[in-house]
This record gives sequence, structure tokens and C-alpha cells, in this order.
Amino acid sequence: MQNIKVKCNQIEISNSNRFCLIAGPCQLETEQHALDMAGKIQEITKKFNLGFIYKTSFDKANRTSLKGKRGAGLEKSLPVFDKIKKELNVPVLTDIHNEEQCKIVSRPGRRIFSSAESLPKINNGLGIAIVSTPKGVMTDIEARKQKIGGEIICKVF
Repeated sequence: MQNIKVKCNQIEISNSNRFCLIAGPCQLETEQHALDMAGKIQEITKKFNLGFIYKTSFDKANRTSLKGKRGAGLEKSLPVFDKIKKELNVPVLTDIHNEEQCKIVSRPGRRIFSSAESLPKINNGLGIAIVSTPKGVMTDIEARKQKIGGEIICKVF
């Protein structure tokens, strides 16, 4: 079986590497709660020399009760995610539910974009990059074919 590697900031996730914990509260509640949770989980994972990616949701559309809270919403959550990334140096993972949310997350000024010509070839062309483009999420190979740039979300090699 091929050992595929995915790199997220300084964390390399693969079958041959140590365990990487992707964890956090089910739903983003408050900025302070998110910072406290991310900080405590980071403290534990550092103690055991494990990778850590903070995961929480800004919208719980699939909650068990219609009376339950849906979450803080994307616009209010993005500054909290940025603060966790910058202050704790922890990658953040969340889920998006529709195309409109992709546009909000991928807008210029928030991300670093690469032109189609400057998209890197991963592992000498043996791997792929996943790229968020104005035409949706696609591989670097497809983005080059369509001559569109975008933000590299992750690399698989």
C-alpha cells in the first residue's frame, strides 16, 4: 500500500508518522472557550510529542434538536480561527457547507494566492496540491489546465 503524506503547516500526516490529533469542541462557543480548549489540547499533545490540528464547527446544521444552537456563524468565527492560528501557532480545521461559504473563506486578502504558472509541482509531479480557486476546489493539475490560480489548501504526496 502506498504511504500517502499530507502536510498541514509543520505537521506531516501519514501512516509512517506519529499519531496526529485532530480535536476540539463540537461547536465554537466563544473566543475565550476556543482559545482555552486549543491551548489545553496543545499543551497535552506537546507533552507527548504529537501533532495537533484544532477542529471545531461554526454551524451545526445536523444538531439533534431544532431548539439547539447552530453556532457562532462563519463571519464571527473566522477572526477566532485566525487568533488561534496566530497566537498558538496551531492549524485550524472547520467544515464548510456550501459554495457561498467557500467564497467567504477564499477571498483575496485573507489568503495567499498562486498564479496557475507558479503552482508548485508536488514531489516532482508524483503528488498533488489541492487548490481553492475562483472556480471551486481542484487539484493543481486541473488548475494549470484551466489556467487559473488559487490558494493551496494542502499537499498530498
